Amino acid sequence: MGASQGKVINRWHVVVGAILIQLCLGAIYAWSVFTPYLTGKLPDPENVFGFSVTQTQWIFSAGLLTFAVVMILAGRWQAKSGPRIVALVSGIVLGVGYILAGFFGRSFISQLIFIGFVGGAGIGFGYVCPIAVGMKWFPDKKGLITGLAVAGFGFGALIWIQLAGNWGHLLENIGVLKVFLTYGITFAVLVLIGSIWMVNPPEGWKPAGWVPPSPKKGRASALGTTDFRPSEILRRPQFYGLWVMFIFSGMAGLMTIGIIKLFGIEALQGSGLTPERASAIAGTAMAVFLAIANGIGRIVWGTISDKIGRKASLVLMCALQGIMMLIFYWMGGNEYLIYLGATIIGFNFGGNFALFPTATADFFGTKNVGLNYPWVFTAYGIGGTIGPIMAGSIRDIFGGWLPAFIISGITCLVAAGIGLALKPPKK
Repeated sequence: MGASQGKVINRWHVVVGAILIQLCLGAIYAWSVFTPYLTGKLPDPENVFGFSVTQTQWIFSAGLLTFAVVMILAGRWQAKSGPRIVALVSGIVLGVGYILAGFFGRSFISQLIFIGFVGGAGIGFGYVCPIAVGMKWFPDKKGLITGLAVAGFGFGALIWIQLAGNWGHLLENIGVLKVFLTYGITFAVLVLIGSIWMVNPPEGWKPAGWVPPSPKKGRASALGTTDFRPSEILRRPQFYGLWVMFIFSGMAGLMTIGIIKLFGIEALQGSGLTPERASAIAGTAMAVFLAIANGIGRIVWGTISDKIGRKASLVLMCALQGIMMLIFYWMGGNEYLIYLGATIIGFNFGGNFALFPTATADFFGTKNVGLNYPWVFTAYGIGGTIGPIMAGSIRDIFGGWLPAFIISGITCLVAAGIGLALKPPKK
């Protein structure tokens, strides 16, 4: 069943399938490219939506929260039935969500349902499969392989933003709803192809020449050779330490992803730029600098953590993100500073998706990471609900973005402090 497929394949094919799937799942990070059209700051060629900023962030946050909750179900399902069928269902559900939004997405409620809840569920089904499968095929390179497996999620945002915007000009030419329809068909096809390689190695398989390290007496080793189940991790403070860190760190990055286009346009116009120029710069900051850095950060932070350890990497990442969030508001009105800030925020944000799954495997074991990590990942859904909606509400009520950045910066620094206190759990 889920434990083993009984067949050894070229393990690098798993990486190809993982990246292909994650490229499509990363479409949720392209959401900010749609928000100026939904709020009326940029004209849609076929529809007038008239959404408030807060409504656009509700759709984004609904997707993030559904994504995180469904991951728990997906983890259990793939443990019983294997990852291939779960990945296949992911592609179908994600594609159907966007296709239905393309046909019926003229209202806020319909987009909330089809993009937020249905699309988010599709992402939730598929996301854990490449991570869990990759760790089982690459126990000798967990940090690197997890970074590669989830890098596609970050780079996917670049592709879908640019096709909708500066590369393909799809939003200008065919409008929001037809872009949803086009993307839905594309996502379904590509995820179904990637699911072909989502298979577990045979029970007991190890890479040639690799010897698992011995665990420290009485503790889980730093390389996850002691295995816990979800019922056990939920009774340990290490779980809640990782969970709160992920809420705070994820909240900062997801808030920025959700609002950067609107924030950038307003900040740059405030510095005297035309609306067209401000939109182009903000779009570049979002689609190029933040998206590419998000993908690179997943690989680089994973590699760094293999060398200096997961705990040190988590503390460093959260501390750097906290500093950036505290100063990013004042960088937004300058073209080159918003590029720099978006790059650093995206780079640190990407590190979450290499460091938290591998820290989960280190603390609680690799065997059950497909079951355990979705519980840690619920923090992402909570952070993704709080951050974007908080920022959108602050903007609609008070007319500015500064308090949202200050709150996010302080919570990231708190996360770094929590990380300093983390120790491996006793079995």
